[in-house]
Amino acid sequence: MSPAVQQTALPAPPLRDFGGGPFGIYVHVPFCATRCGYCDFNTYTAGELGSSASPESWLDALRGEMSTAAAAFDALPSRQPPVSTVFVGGGTPSLLGGDGLADVLEAVRANFTLAADAEVTTESNPESTSPAFFERLRAAGYTRISLGMQSAATHVLRILDRTHTPGRPVAAAREAREAGFDHVNLDLIYGTPGESDADLDASLDAVLAAGVDHVSAYSLIVEDGTAMARKVRRGELPAPDEDVLASRYERIDARLSAAGLRWYEVSNWAASDSGRCRHNLGYWDGGDWLGAGPGAHSHVGGVRWWNVKHPGRYAERIAAAATLPADGWEELTDAERYTERIMLAVRLRSGLPVADLDADGRAAIDGLVAEGLVALRDRVIVLTDRGRLLADGVVRTLLS
Repeated sequence: MSPAVQQTALPAPPLRDFGGGPFGIYVHVPFCATRCGYCDFNTYTAGELGSSASPESWLDALRGEMSTAAAAFDALPSRQPPVSTVFVGGGTPSLLGGDGLADVLEAVRANFTLAADAEVTTESNPESTSPAFFERLRAAGYTRISLGMQSAATHVLRILDRTHTPGRPVAAAREAREAGFDHVNLDLIYGTPGESDADLDASLDAVLAAGVDHVSAYSLIVEDGTAMARKVRRGELPAPDEDVLASRYERIDARLSAAGLRWYEVSNWAASDSGRCRHNLGYWDGGDWLGAGPGAHSHVGGVRWWNVKHPGRYAERIAAAATLPADGWEELTDAERYTERIMLAVRLRSGLPVADLDADGRAAIDGLVAEGLVALRDRVIVLTDRGRLLADGVVRTLLS
């Protein structure tokens, strides 16, 4: 975090103008039915919130934040760009139901102009979806569904504290396709303690049987402060093994590639360019976005801010003052923007142009090529298969 970070009672991010790239909106839904043992996201169960917040109070506050943000953006020198992507995440957005998620998208439309070809995504827990749910979303204007699958193995789901049954994600994906969604994603988590190669193969079989056009696969990370971290610390679960994680990643890539899904970011595969998640590409390409909802992060023109985390405090802040509900902000320095550009662009199949590197970064290229970690194609650095396993090391080398 840069020295420019501000932590005042009512900080006002010093917005100057848009950055010139794509503009997206992320909406954070902070509600979950239960808490997964590996998750450290800003989420709350009904028991944890009590009477301090509800989906209704959250939606009212969200509308207020959208209105305040739109007014702030309208005051900037350049015209506010149309919203190219909307992503509703969490948490468990599907707990809001089809009507609730339609209300969320209406709150966006009431304050911002959506591009004619806007990508509109919502995450969903398979257990809180149905054919009617997907039909309602399609009618409301959603264009993409992302379903949390994690694994097809019952014992792996149990270790992750996931509540859905193994076959439900595939059924939900098919229901979404039948409702008219061309773009459906399934999320996998690999490397969970107790997962075998056969378990992973069964998960991949299920993913491919679902006929989705996008897959995200993330290695299990044991985050501090989670229930899983406490179990690992007590010796009840083994920590993920780095060699096993690398082997599993190679297995995933081989199966998905053979099925026609190509990687476009280290952890993401799509059947076509149109199937790639444009919202996430906006992050990776350094675009601007509004992050609305408790704890959400925003970025506009090199200024980043983050909202107060607790849904009750978030609603109180919006009701008390006509200002963005930020808990702090920072103005990125040139050095920080350079670092983030390298960290994000290296992970993309489209690669990092050599022209974007400083002298030290350019000097490191030959060594990375010699180690077989990157290839140089038309003056663009692209990770090799081996380089994808060691992407963080490639970034460190380019920045050293």
